[in-house]
Amino acid sequence: MDIDQIDFQILRLLTENSRIQWKDLGEKIHMTGQAVGNRIKKLEESGVIKAYSLIIDELKLGLSYTAFVIVHMKTANHDAFIRFIQGRIEVVEAHRVSGEGCYHLKIKVKSQEQLNLFLNKLLEHGNYSLHLSIQEIKQLHPLTAAIQ
Repeated sequence: MDIDQIDFQILRLLTENSRIQWKDLGEKIHMTGQAVGNRIKKLEESGVIKAYSLIIDELKLGLSYTAFVIVHMKTANHDAFIRFIQGRIEVVEAHRVSGEGCYHLKIKVKSQEQLNLFLNKLLEHGNYSLHLSIQEIKQLHPLTAAIQ
C-alpha cells in the first residue's frame, strides 16, 4: 500500500488521540468523516495500523525501574531464550543485535528485587551486562521517524 501525505496526517492525529471521532479528524485535514473512515479502514486492512494502544505513566503504576540488559548467549541455539523472554512481562522490548552482545532488552519492573529475580533466571541462558536508566530524556512515536 502506498501511503500519501493525507495518510501520514491521519496517522499523526491518531497517534495523538486514537479515540478521535472520524468527523473531528476529517475537519482537521479538510475531509469528510466518511472519507477519513475509509482511509483508516484501508490502513488497518493493509497492516499499517496494527493496533490501538494507550500511553500510560509508568511511575504511577509503580514501574520505578527501567533497565537495559545486554545479553551474551551461552549457546548458538537461542530458541529457549526467545521463549523465555516472550513469556516474561517485564521484558517490554527485545532486539537481536549486531555489535556488543547478542540481544538488547528493555526491562520495566517495580522493584530491585523483581529485577534481581529476572536477572537470576536470565543467567540460565547467558551472561549479561546491566544499565539502569536514571532519567528518560526523549521518547517519540516511531511514526515521527517515518515523516520527513
